[in-house]
Amino acid sequence: MNYISTRGNYERVSAAEAIRLGMVPAGGLFVPEKIPAFSQQEINEMKDATYQVIAYRVLEKYLTDYTGQELQEAISAAYNRDKFTHDVIAPVIKLNDNTYILELWHGPTAAFKDMALQLMPHLLVKAINKVEIDREIVILVATSGDTGKAALEGFKDVEGIKIIVFYPKDGVSKVQETQMVTTGGKNTAVVAVKGNFDDCQSGVKEIFGDKEYNQLLNRHGYQFSSANSINWGRLVPQIIYYFAAYVYLLRDGEIGAGDKINITVPTGNFGNILAAYYAYRMGLPVNKFICASNDNKVLTDFLKTGIYDINRDFRRTISPSMDILISSNLERFLFEMTGHDAKKINQWYRQLKEEGKFSIDEETNAKIKEILVGEYATEEETMETIKETFTKYNYTVDTHTAVGIKAYHKYLTKVVDHTPTVIDSTANPYKFGKAVLEALQGKVKEKDEFKILEELKELTGKEVHRGLKGLEEKGVRHKRSCSSTGIRDEIKDILGIK
Repeated sequence: MNYISTRGNYERVSAAEAIRLGMVPAGGLFVPEKIPAFSQQEINEMKDATYQVIAYRVLEKYLTDYTGQELQEAISAAYNRDKFTHDVIAPVIKLNDNTYILELWHGPTAAFKDMALQLMPHLLVKAINKVEIDREIVILVATSGDTGKAALEGFKDVEGIKIIVFYPKDGVSKVQETQMVTTGGKNTAVVAVKGNFDDCQSGVKEIFGDKEYNQLLNRHGYQFSSANSINWGRLVPQIIYYFAAYVYLLRDGEIGAGDKINITVPTGNFGNILAAYYAYRMGLPVNKFICASNDNKVLTDFLKTGIYDINRDFRRTISPSMDILISSNLERFLFEMTGHDAKKINQWYRQLKEEGKFSIDEETNAKIKEILVGEYATEEETMETIKETFTKYNYTVDTHTAVGIKAYHKYLTKVVDHTPTVIDSTANPYKFGKAVLEALQGKVKEKDEFKILEELKELTGKEVHRGLKGLEEKGVRHKRSCSSTGIRDEIKDILGIK
């Protein structure tokens, strides 16, 4: 399996090389040259398989330059009871006859990013060994909250790798920030950026495309890679849990072989729903994808109009991991929907850079609407959904999962659709405890977010995730900050480059 650039500006590379590079050095993202497929019989045969077996069957189709033993070692190291609190890794919880919650937060940092970032470091280390790189890898991460800690946890103290995480100051929850700045490890650095997530993400992506800056790093024995979902090594593990969710439903008799499901994904950067789309292209029976946004509804508007326009106010919300206007993985999706038309991708993304918007052609827009719909939830609707879900089902959801539930309900007001629907639960509710507690019982006077977690536990009876216990007692290890234009200088200072 070879990988090509969405902008047609780079040679074909192996999976290991795509994972090592992170993104296309000349700009653009790596995608598989062709999408492998499962037959319905092969999917049915996974019915009694463990998560680890499902992972192997998905990964072997994409990572063809990794040996079977290498994949088995990576999977075993990533998905086990030391790392995940649930035996099936990503359990499916039934809310009602047509609605199921896919819990993706049982990993060490209580967010869905663990599903990929527990595996990715093992894939990257093996990739480095395959291509015989003699430089130290520097992982650059831009985070809207959850990726940062998950990446830090995955790459902490991995030999031959340094990791630098940039997050928007005042743009993540207190719990998210504390998770990051208390991280240990000799190879970790965390930097608060005075700006929003798009400032962090744009700054990091520009560095990847800066030849002169990369040459400077190379001369000092370093080479960049990424742990964001711009890296194929971050995206491919996410395909696994959509097949797992389907076969779990099959195993439990909730659906029959070949039955279609809907998939609802709360998303900002479009990576999580893109992984679901790749699963669909591989043969997973899907009726509709519901792309759920918060008040930063650039994706909702795009899916309704065909116009992607970031010329709008950026809002800080109670679902901060979705506070994103530039959805990086939309580029991969559009490349697939246009039949790998790099000319269109270059044109649209040049317009986005120059004008802050682009409009896709009618044919591509029509193809997207056949499979994908966009809905969003306001702050008030998100809070109401948290309370309604708890009251009706005695089930506690975080602010992002609530956005997904509300978006699905809005979809149902417009169409009659009884298809069983899987809704991604992307974070443990305790990661956003203050907002969840206020949704359940009204305004919270307590300012200490860690005391709020105890109040939420008393109210819901739900145990605090082990990755969040005792955070307030850990010492702050990372105190760096910079402006959005100072990211390059900050990296040089961290690496000791004059």
